[in-house]
Amino acid sequence: MFDKVYDVIVVGGGHAGSEAAAAAANMGSNTLLVTMNLQNIAQMSCNPAMGGIAKGQIVREIDALGGYSGIVSDTSAIQFKMLNKSKGPAMWSPRVQSDRMRFAEDWRMLLEQTQNLDFYQDMVVGLLIKGEQIVGVKTSLGLEIKSRSVVLTNGTFLNGLIHIGDKNFGGGRAGERAAIGITEQLIDLGFDSGRMKTGTPPRVDGRSLDFSKMIEQPGDVTPQKFSYLETTKPLENQRSCHMTHTSAEVHNLLKEGFDRSPMFNGRIQSIGPRYCPSIEDKINRFSEKERHQIFVEPEGWNTVEYYINGFSTSLPEDVQYKALKAVKGFEHVRFFRPGYAIEYDYFPPTQLTYSLETKLIKGLFFAGQINGTTGYEEAASQGLMAGINASLSVQNKAPFILRRDEAYIGVLIDDLITKGTEEPYRMFTSRAEYRTLLRQDNADLRLTPKGYDLGIASLVRLQRMERKHNQSKDFVSFFRKQSVKPEEANPVLESKSSSPIKQSDKMFKIFSRPNITIDDVRKFQAVEDYISEHNLNDEVIEQTEIQIKYSGYIEKEKNNADKLTRLEYVKIPKEFDYTQVKSMSYEAREKLHAVQPATVAQASRISGVSPNDISVLLVFLGR
Repeated sequence: MFDKVYDVIVVGGGHAGSEAAAAAANMGSNTLLVTMNLQNIAQMSCNPAMGGIAKGQIVREIDALGGYSGIVSDTSAIQFKMLNKSKGPAMWSPRVQSDRMRFAEDWRMLLEQTQNLDFYQDMVVGLLIKGEQIVGVKTSLGLEIKSRSVVLTNGTFLNGLIHIGDKNFGGGRAGERAAIGITEQLIDLGFDSGRMKTGTPPRVDGRSLDFSKMIEQPGDVTPQKFSYLETTKPLENQRSCHMTHTSAEVHNLLKEGFDRSPMFNGRIQSIGPRYCPSIEDKINRFSEKERHQIFVEPEGWNTVEYYINGFSTSLPEDVQYKALKAVKGFEHVRFFRPGYAIEYDYFPPTQLTYSLETKLIKGLFFAGQINGTTGYEEAASQGLMAGINASLSVQNKAPFILRRDEAYIGVLIDDLITKGTEEPYRMFTSRAEYRTLLRQDNADLRLTPKGYDLGIASLVRLQRMERKHNQSKDFVSFFRKQSVKPEEANPVLESKSSSPIKQSDKMFKIFSRPNITIDDVRKFQAVEDYISEHNLNDEVIEQTEIQIKYSGYIEKEKNNADKLTRLEYVKIPKEFDYTQVKSMSYEAREKLHAVQPATVAQASRISGVSPNDISVLLVFLGR
């Protein structure tokens, strides 16, 4: 049946698997996507949304490199919001509410239109290993499919166990069976594994809710898009979300079921996501709070199903129902299905290299929740990188690696393989020390040339990025050269309580004032004439404003990044013997031996390795 040897086999069709398969195939590798159910490709297992704080930046980066998540987010969007708009542009984070069914369908259609990509529905139960090299996979039907590399993106399916109150049963997602066999084989091969937990809230019938008792949460008045390509237009119509709150009564009703909660009676011992806790965890940890926010999110354009964000739970279904009925607007609620928790196997990511290839088995890559992360966006970005690097590995080319100053994806992967994680890892802007450089608006400028060189970003995408770059660069030069007279400038300045000028001054200097915006300087006739003459779009205008307003901060951060990234180029030989560096602390030698960092910069970020240890290492390396 499978008489050819594939370049890349991707196991799992979630967000990581979909991006991995698309990337490898678009780079020319003969690719096979094996998943347990082809109807559930890129399924939104949890909330029907993409993006958010730091996550939106990741989706933009995936899109800039040539991935599909941004495009599908746009084609399936029902609402768009730019979060943190009141803060500086380093914090602006795009988010879309998605049509869950359309999201999965659009992903499936895009993948089916991708050259070099085959599909097969079956469960992978084992890996084919020859020496220390992956040579294929084995399925539950007994098929052996040969390949030069394999990307595992198993999500929550590895020995998945679903909990609802005092009931539990095997499963990787509601209504789907767990995957067995792979964990046990990897442990036999010498891998360390662990268990993690995540959860999801009830889904309810929107016809049973009273939205008049809730606070409406509409989308942006002028919505933008995720993808830098012009595949779709910004939304003209949007669906609103709504917000309500729990109460002391709701908390008391939930507490009645704590003795039947798998979280509190010991049946769940694995660690859940710190920043997305269950409702029972929230009222237990934050007992001083009288109420918590509940966001009521539509699942699509036409469905009546709603997702109850903020009410993730594994309590018994009768307790969930009773407590939710006490929430304002939910008095007559009807459930589609209760919330549940799920435990699953993961493999500490310190067992990987920067390419996401395992250190023990050549050609075997891990991406997504198998690495201990949580979130569609984190998974998709790892899938993209693993797919790229699996393809490069079979071409005997150097791996593609992003540094911390180049992308949030670089921060994510460096954090995982250097520090590891003992709880589900989620990306935040605070994790990135160069977030002024890593903005959502400039992901294309940072990454599209790299994606084009790899063969996954199209020439159209590159040309669009170059046009944006050149137009914004020329517009900045215009502001540097163009002067404005006091009689034209002062009315604008005085309206913003900004000091008037006494003689003509450069527009750049005026525009650089903290309280002066692009809307203010557009009142100068020369600016409006320039925009009209050069047919500048909002994207170019926004980019110009950021470059002018934050030029000092951007330059300073670039200089800091340049200084620190010099150590990224100081390589440490493979299998370096740290025991011979006697003047280094014992803890540092132990940690460095375990992680086997590729560069001195990576070594410096390992917990327990001091600046003095790095100095000793540099001397020992002859630097």
